[in-house]
Amino acid sequence: MRRILVTGARGQLGSQLLRCAEDEGLEASGVGSAELDITDRDAVDRWVEPDAVVINCAAYTAVDDAESDEAAARAVNEVGARNLAAACSRAGASLIQVSTDYVFSGDRAGGTAVPHETDDPTGPRSVYGRTKLAGERAVHAELPSAQIVRTAWVYTGTYGGPAGTGADFVATMLRLERERDTVRVIDDQVSSPTYSVDLAVGLIELARTGGRGVTTLHATNAGSASRFDLARAVFAEVGADPERVRPCSTGELAKPAARPAYSVLSSRSWAAAGLTPLRPWRDALTDALARLG
Repeated sequence: MRRILVTGARGQLGSQLLRCAEDEGLEASGVGSAELDITDRDAVDRWVEPDAVVINCAAYTAVDDAESDEAAARAVNEVGARNLAAACSRAGASLIQVSTDYVFSGDRAGGTAVPHETDDPTGPRSVYGRTKLAGERAVHAELPSAQIVRTAWVYTGTYGGPAGTGADFVATMLRLERERDTVRVIDDQVSSPTYSVDLAVGLIELARTGGRGVTTLHATNAGSASRFDLARAVFAEVGADPERVRPCSTGELAKPAARPAYSVLSSRSWAAAGLTPLRPWRDALTDALARLG
């Protein structure tokens, strides 16, 4: 197994990757934005070593902020990804680029709920989605053998940053359960909630095995749920009445960035790569919340 370098290592997925690699006895190191600015091509070249496997978790993920700051989102999500791919190409290293369900529009003809395959037409509806898709294309232009892994609705259930900033959806629901009698949650956005620990295990397996050379993959916990379903499940897991979660539409809680209405990702590519399927999302949520105590 070659050495693993995780970029974006201070985020929820990057930090889990380092823990997972350590648990498996693998040689891995991680860098956050303070150590490596991936928009700096020369700096990237200094970090990427021959025969390494780079897993890029660095991303501009502030979906709503990106609508008014496209330059910043593009710098990290497209230019930074391109820099890493080019550096890997020059060094003879491999690259796994983490991407998102937001590259899809989420609109299904006739309202059919059919999970997205890797070769389905894309059509991002937000700046975040467009810059992540541009990053995918830039990576494959520089390094055709690079592996793009799209995922969705990643959570750990804990807060990150000062004063609880950077909390994921599950962490936010846990906080709101404590603070409010009722909570309104969108019921017309559907995807696959994905536990960061499970995703990290899957990415390490991909780094170890090479995934039979499959270059675009989807990796999420199995099954699908709306935001409303997920919130109710969180309440139920902590012994709270799920009826305290009330449904509302996307339009009622309008935000600057448009979200895909249906962005469930098919696991067919993951299976084709010979990789272990991720467990059902509800089982993963139970485990995640049990670990939080």
